[in-house]
Parts: sequence; structure tokens; C-alpha cells
Amino acid sequence: MIPRQGKGGRTIKHVLVIGAGMAGLSAAIRLRLAGYQVEIFEKEAMPGGKMHQIRMDGHVFDVGPTLVMMPAVYRDLFRLAGRDPEDYIPMTRLEPMYDVVFKGSPPRKYSIGSDLVSLMEIAEAKGPRNSAGFLSYLAEIYKRYQVAMASFITRPFRGPGDIYTPHMLRQTMKLKTFDSASNMMASFMPDEDLQRMFSFQTLYIGVSPHKGPSLYNIIPMIELLYGVWFIKGGMHTMAQQTARLFEELGGRIHYKAEVDHILIREGRVAGLSVQGEEHAAPYVVCNADFPYAITQLVQSPAARGKYTPEYVDKMDYACSCLIFYWGVTGSLEDMPAHTFIMSEDLDENLRCIFDGSPIPDPSIYLHIPSRVDPDMAPPGCSSLYVLLPVSELGVSKYAWDEERVGDYRAKALAALATLPGMAGFSAEQIRCEAVFTPRDFEERFHAYRGSCFGLQPTLRQSNHWRPQPKSMHCEGLYFTGSSIHPGAGVPIVIESGRLCAEELRRDEPEDPFK
Repeated sequence: MIPRQGKGGRTIKHVLVIGAGMAGLSAAIRLRLAGYQVEIFEKEAMPGGKMHQIRMDGHVFDVGPTLVMMPAVYRDLFRLAGRDPEDYIPMTRLEPMYDVVFKGSPPRKYSIGSDLVSLMEIAEAKGPRNSAGFLSYLAEIYKRYQVAMASFITRPFRGPGDIYTPHMLRQTMKLKTFDSASNMMASFMPDEDLQRMFSFQTLYIGVSPHKGPSLYNIIPMIELLYGVWFIKGGMHTMAQQTARLFEELGGRIHYKAEVDHILIREGRVAGLSVQGEEHAAPYVVCNADFPYAITQLVQSPAARGKYTPEYVDKMDYACSCLIFYWGVTGSLEDMPAHTFIMSEDLDENLRCIFDGSPIPDPSIYLHIPSRVDPDMAPPGCSSLYVLLPVSELGVSKYAWDEERVGDYRAKALAALATLPGMAGFSAEQIRCEAVFTPRDFEERFHAYRGSCFGLQPTLRQSNHWRPQPKSMHCEGLYFTGSSIHPGAGVPIVIESGRLCAEELRRDEPEDPFK
């Protein structure tokens, strides 16, 4: 491949990207806007990575993410290119955002919105300590959010000098990360329903609220202050339209093109081997899951640094998911788009998820996209996305066979049938079904040990302790995605792509736009 000439006769550098997930697309768009020649190699037939799509019998399902938070981050990718986001990803704000149902006799249901009046009605019904505590929680976590955004989430950490400075140590102390998310909530609100309602969201990034640092209580705060949104056609629309934008900018995506390994010669990147064919380039951006990539795609021990296969396997991984995609009869008009059904013994549920035990009473997340976009199901039918947080394969003490899937299916059906808007729901209403287990996530998307969210964002696996965008052991190699700083979640991996692109440009003396 012959390099082209840019402004002033400068050579336009060539960048190869592994994977058309959101982080890879985010990095690729930014590099293309900066004048680089960029090609993406994607193993699937469509963009998005786990932001995949299933279509069957007229039903449409998102495979992975379903809930839009921080919509400005999504829109900014299009605004960067001078485009109107509404032409690509039209969004609807959901109000209320979701229902939270606690199992019991009778079950307790709360409709959670981002309207302060309705939120205060919920909090004040629990007494003055809880209502005052709720407001104190929002004020306190918002301060931490501002520090995190300014000093941690939006910057990389190449070495100790980037974190161990007087200024950064002061910022670290302001984050107050040494307590858990659940303990922090308990310190503000004595009511257990409120505590759990505003701390379970750490499961969005695959960590228990009992283990995740209290900083991750910014997740419910973001929902409450900025709302939950829905993209027409589902989350996969974001992947499709971001890929469309990249191609409009002159980028190229090769689909059904699985990368064999990264070519490394004399300590620096030389390109990629893709299905036996070599593609030369001085830079590679890897959006494949980092633990998989560093152990399988990086074959040089020297280029791995400390991330040997043994080291990688000893790291802590986020939980996985069992997801049922059901096309069902009935429009379910009394149901919201999102419902969280909490186990009667949530502590036991969380223990089982993270120690690998079978889960006797799983918590369940129900998403009904056809309630917002009727085109996602045939007339008179609904598309149901039914998710159970489960153990990742490295700790799981049971196999994912038909018996296990059937047991969890029965538990999910029984739980849905107790919801007021789904009374009497039964298996007979299911017209079609697809299932993803942790094993499917591992095999289909190279998710290491089937973890849907990559490395757990524990204190020792966050910020400067997390793998960084720039490889310090192989020149020209950069990483992005959920296991890379700043972490998991769609807005955060979009930010990861930004950091990755900026790190590459920082190292390039002939950056066309530098």
C-alpha cells in the first residue's frame, strides 16, 4: 500500500483498526478527521461488536447494550464531523426511565424518572432522613463526578509521573474511592429499597455494588440528571450510523475479515495478518477485547510486557450475562421500555454471580424496545430482551448446557408473569427465541472468559492501574475498548476511542493536522 501525500507534501500515515466496535469506530473517525488513512477489519458481517443485532420473524433485538446514557457523547461523534446527529441517530427521552420491582409478597414497584418532583415523592415517602440523604447523595456524587471527568476519565496515564503528582494526589483524595458503592448509599439513605435502587447500576459495568468503588454511584446520578434515552431502531442504529459516518469520511471497513495476529518486527508494529494475508501499516489500533488481544493477537512476549497469559488470567473479570431474545404475542401496552426485577435476597444473588454458584433467585432486566419503536416487532407482538447477570466462565461452577439454560428460562418466565403489566405471561406466548450464554459471548465476540464488560473496574484495575491506550512495549500499537482506561459502558468506550486517537497523534511527529 503506497502512502498518499497530505498538506505541504507530508505523508498521510496509514492506521489499521481491529474491530468495528464503538471504541474502534470512535478512534477511527477521529483519526480520519485528522487526515489519516484508516481501515477497519471486522470479523462480523456488521459493525458494533457486542452492539450487534438479531432479526427473526419480524422481530428486531439488540444483542448487547440497550440503554442510552449521556446522549451528548453519542451526538458529539457526529458533530465533530459537522453533521446533525438527528440525521443519523434520532433519540427519544424516556420518562419515566424504568421501573424497579422488588420481589416479595406483595412485590414493591417504583417508577423511576429524572423529574425531581416525582423522585422526591419516592424519597419523602421513606421519611425525612431518606429524602435529605437522597439530596445529599446527589450533591456529593456530582462533586466527585466533576473531579473524575476533569482529571481521570478524560486523560490517559502513560506512567507514574502522570498520576503521582501533588495535584493528582489531591484529586484522587477528592474521589473518596475507598468505600464501596453499596456502603456509600447506606451512609446517605437508611431505607434498603432506596440503597439498592441507586447502587445496582454498577452491574451495568459488570461489578457488584459491594465491591465496586463508591465513585461508580455516578452511574445512577447520570441517569437522574441527564435522563435515559432510546435511539430509533435500537442501539445497533448507533453502530450502523457511526460506521456510515466513517465511510462517508473516506474510511474503509472490511467485514468478515478476522485478524489472525498483529505483525510486530523489532519492537514495533508492522501491520496485520488477516486470514493469512499481510497488510502493512506503521500503526494498529486494537478494539478487540484487551485480554484476548494481548494473549492471542500479540504473539511477541516482549510486546506483551507484564500482560503474560498467566498474569492476564489472574486478573479480575466483570460478570457475564445470559440473555433471552423472545418474540412474543401481545403488545404489552402497560409495560415500560425498561424494568429491573430484584431478587428477594439481593445479597445472595450478588454472591452467587461473583463466586460462580448456581443462582436460585436471579435478578432480571427486561427491555421491550417495541414499546418505544413499534417497527421492532410485528403488529400485535412485542420483542423482549430478558437479561440475567451471571458468572463469567473463569469462576462459574457449572456448565452452560440445555438443562442450565432451561432452569434459568423457567425462572425468568415465572418472574415476568408476576409483573402487573404481564400477568399470566407464559411460554406459550413465545413465537421465536434466540439465546446468548457466556460461552456465546466468548466464542462470538472473543470476550475473555465470557465477560461481557471486560476487566472488573475494581480500585486496583482502574485509572493508572488499568491497561492504557498506548502500548509501552510495542511502538505503533494502541488499544481501546471496555478493558482499557477509562472503562466499560458505551459513553465511556466512545471516550476510550478519543483517548486512543489522541495518544497515537501525540506520538506521530508528522501528524497531518498537528
